[in-house]
Amino acid sequence: MKILLATFWPIPQAGRIWPFMLQLKAQLERRGHTVDLLGSGVDEDNVYAYIVNEDRRIYLNKLLPLLKSRDSPHLSPSRQDNDLIGFAENRRSLYELSAVYLGLDDYDLIHTQDFISTSCIHRVRPAKSAIVATFHSSVAHEIRRHLRTSGNPETELLARALYNDLERNSVPDAEVMHVPNFWLRDILTGELRLPKEQIRVFQYGYDTDSFMNPAVSAERIQKPAGKKVILYIGKLVELKGLRFLIDALSSLKKIRKDWVLWIVGEGERQAHLREKSAVANLGDDIVFWGKKDNVLPFLKRADIFVLPSLIENQPLALIEAQLMGIPSVVSDVGGLPEMVRDGKTGLLVPPEDPDALCNQLNLLLADNRLRLRMGAKAKSHALVHWSLDQMILRILDAYREALNKRKEAGRHRTI
Repeated sequence: MKILLATFWPIPQAGRIWPFMLQLKAQLERRGHTVDLLGSGVDEDNVYAYIVNEDRRIYLNKLLPLLKSRDSPHLSPSRQDNDLIGFAENRRSLYELSAVYLGLDDYDLIHTQDFISTSCIHRVRPAKSAIVATFHSSVAHEIRRHLRTSGNPETELLARALYNDLERNSVPDAEVMHVPNFWLRDILTGELRLPKEQIRVFQYGYDTDSFMNPAVSAERIQKPAGKKVILYIGKLVELKGLRFLIDALSSLKKIRKDWVLWIVGEGERQAHLREKSAVANLGDDIVFWGKKDNVLPFLKRADIFVLPSLIENQPLALIEAQLMGIPSVVSDVGGLPEMVRDGKTGLLVPPEDPDALCNQLNLLLADNRLRLRMGAKAKSHALVHWSLDQMILRILDAYREALNKRKEAGRHRTI
């Protein structure tokens, strides 16, 4: 079978989509399938779409004359006059044209990774090609959050309508839709009223062998003498809730001093978090390591993994911590309660609650037997639950279901 894995977003990129595509491509090719990757890129401020594994690309500015000759009949005049929405619609239309230019005729199945690529590719796909769509997040949620601070109610209402429509209308465009947890499914079926019967829920898989036996040599890091390491891995942005973690650690330091927090990652809030740490007299207790491509050395020395997020889907760092046998203290938000068995593989705390976070961190620091027991259960759970082979089998089942639906629809079209 010839398969195209497609995303509207730039790749390579940070986040879940790119590793998922690479992992899926490798596993499908091991099973005899031919797999190409489609995404966007930027070259000296020029945006292009390309087949990644062939480096075959089309610059979007070359398609602008074609775009100008096309109308957007699905947009009302008020939407067409809005700059933000107009830009988003232009990018969508250019992506659609680039997919035609790069060619879709040879693919039996197209596995899209977001709402935009699903909607665009559906409109130009060959009659034989089935679509399976994996939705890693809800763009409408992110857009709405961004626009709450835009100060432009008219833009907010238009953009909400546009992106709600986009996500709601993308599902009928795919024969089968996949999400990694019930939290995201409930958002899509509740807020966006998408049909539950079309959505398949199964978790991501993880290549545990490659992770546990990396090809690159591990960075040597010394653990502070007499200290337990609390580890955070992720972006330094507001939604990760790190300011509440610093408040929690300020209280924890009054109880005990046998710990250090390691922060691995970078982001727009880094300077603010450093300043907040200094003001809280935690300058010697928090180490900012910056972004690291190989996080295994940090995980090997960690005693507790912490994730105080305000919203979260299915973070890779938590999966890796579980595989290393590290108990976790995480917020009771998003998809995290489906990943952590409270009191068994880790501890859940309410979001934005420094006191609860302090208490649970103190509990694991004070009780070595509890901490080690939770870590062992986290590892045994992770080795089964995050099985890569299990995920691939479920994806292949989704492919077969989608191909059968597409063939059946084709028979109806010929009657």
